[in-house]
Amino acid sequence: MADIARITEVVEPEAKALGFDLVRVRYFKGGEIGDEEHTLQIMAERPATGQLVIEDCAALSRRVSDAFDALEEAGDVLIEEAYRLEVSSPGIDRPLTRAKDFAAWVGHEARIELSELIDNRKRYRGDLVGFDAETQDISIEDDGVVFTVPFALVANAKLILTDKLIAASRPLDTSGADEILEEQED
Repeated sequence: MADIARITEVVEPEAKALGFDLVRVRYFKGGEIGDEEHTLQIMAERPATGQLVIEDCAALSRRVSDAFDALEEAGDVLIEEAYRLEVSSPGIDRPLTRAKDFAAWVGHEARIELSELIDNRKRYRGDLVGFDAETQDISIEDDGVVFTVPFALVANAKLILTDKLIAASRPLDTSGADEILEEQED
């Protein structure tokens, strides 16, 4: 399996060079084409908007591919098997991977899965009601009860698509949207 920490060491400077923050690097088996396909997924965002447009994704994809090729020519092969490179914006129902993600999305609904049990529980779904930057604790209200979970134990977390989240996540570029609406009305 690929060394995600090493891949991230290579990818992050390429994202930063373009002015992007790296959200997540993931390598997994299975994808759009089939279960045997390997995918290297890179999510990044512009700090000011939390999004990338297609041109940004293409630019980051080219930089990462060039960096991987240069390392491979020098004898440092990061991924042995064939894989598909997927570069994207985190999207509306984005993964929450960094402490600042939890702080930024307080007031929105999320799903959190922990790496170990806390009081016989690993999964939470509800409104993010707080994030303590000092203790790195996340507060989430699930079924009317507020639970505190440590950021260090978060294995997987993402926002849940709601009307409130959609209203808070306006697209960067709406050019052409009027034409799509007109076509739908016809």
